[in-house]
Amino acid sequence: QVQLVESGGGLVQPGGSLRLSCVASGSIVSINAMRWYRQAPGKQRELVATSTESGSTNYADSVKGRFAISRDNAKNTVYLQMNSLKPEDTAVYYCNADVKSSVDWRLSNYWGQGTQVTVSS
Repeated sequence: QVQLVESGGGLVQPGGSLRLSCVASGSIVSINAMRWYRQAPGKQRELVATSTESGSTNYADSVKGRFAISRDNAKNTVYLQMNSLKPEDTAVYYCNADVKSSVDWRLSNYWGQGTQVTVSS
């Protein structure tokens, strides 16, 4: 099976920066798209950023110019560099990935457990 584990969340002041990491482990054959979602209290979970297997990226309008998604395929890791953080960025951030597992050789979607990001003075 495949597991995704996020790390790097925490408390930062407005205007500060934070770097999230997500490591995929388990019976991995290949990883296609990797994504970051977030969910603020009382709100729907939203897609923040996407990184395709070829390295192309896409961002929600609310984070364009401030966030950057990147990946290290050798480490099965995706990152989210968050700069110029705003209070409205406060949310639980979730890693998501399309992974082909050696268990069944099927491309399946996996979620991490989430990491809390709080932007406050």
